[in-house]
This record gives sequence, structure tokens and C-alpha cells, in this order.
Amino acid sequence: MNLETGRPDHIEDALVSMHKGQWFGWSDASNKIYANLIIHDESKTKPTEEELNAKLIEIQNEFDGKETKRASAKQKLQDLGLTVDEIKEAFGIWAY
Repeated sequence: MNLETGRPDHIEDALVSMHKGQWFGWSDASNKIYANLIIHDESKTKPTEEELNAKLIEIQNEFDGKETKRASAKQKLQDLGLTVDEIKEAFGIWAY
């Protein structure tokens, strides 16, 4: 996840969204690529790289849709006279 925006940007984000718990890991935690993906939970199957990329695109699209709605709401609040600081207080860390 991009720490500045909160937008999913890595296959790890896709993996986290697929199942609960620590069902996967990395053979090399400093190099989190598909080739280093390991599955800890025997009840889960290892997704293909293509499945992970598709899932990442799906959750990015969901995020982008929410961001579009969030931006529209922020603009409407500004149009009503709220300050940027008031909006940040209401929306939290990723307000602007």
C-alpha cells in the first residue's frame, strides 16, 4: 500500500484481501515478489501470478471509486463553507 495515499500498489495488498489471517509469507521478506511467495495455510491454494495481478487491479479500482466519491464529498463540504482543516479533521490522514 502506498503510505502517502493508502492506495493498494503491491501483490501483498491483493493477498491480504483474499483471506484472513497469516496464510502466506515470503521466502525473502526483503524481496516480496511472486517467486518468493509461500503459503503457510494448507487449506489455501497458491493463487497464480495472473490472479494476484487481477485482484490487485480490482482492489485498486475499488479504492479509486471510493476516492472519487470522497473527493466529491470534500468539494461539496468546501462549497458549504468548511475549511480544509475542518475537512481533514472529518476525513482523517488521507484527506488531502
